Amino acid sequence: MAKEQSETKNLNKNLKRLAEITEWFENQEEIDVEEGLKKVKEAVALIKASKERLKNIENEFEEIKKEVDIRSNKEENEEKSEDFL
Repeated sequence: MAKEQSETKNLNKNLKRLAEITEWFENQEEIDVEEGLKKVKEAVALIKASKERLKNIENEFEEIKKEVDIRSNKEENEEKSEDFL
């Protein structure tokens, strides 16, 4: 569970950093090409890491959904069995 919280914090941290990079570009009258390139590379790495985390989150939701569906089906079957008896 600690790893999941850490990854969530990292996702939030990544999104915050991406916003800071965007703001940096927006506030530049004349962009330093070298500095801009560094920031673009950082942003690409942050986006990649964030996409991976979001994919993992989606997979976790799918697993939870499957578990809920299995439990619901089991409960329905038990109710049908009781009705039959």
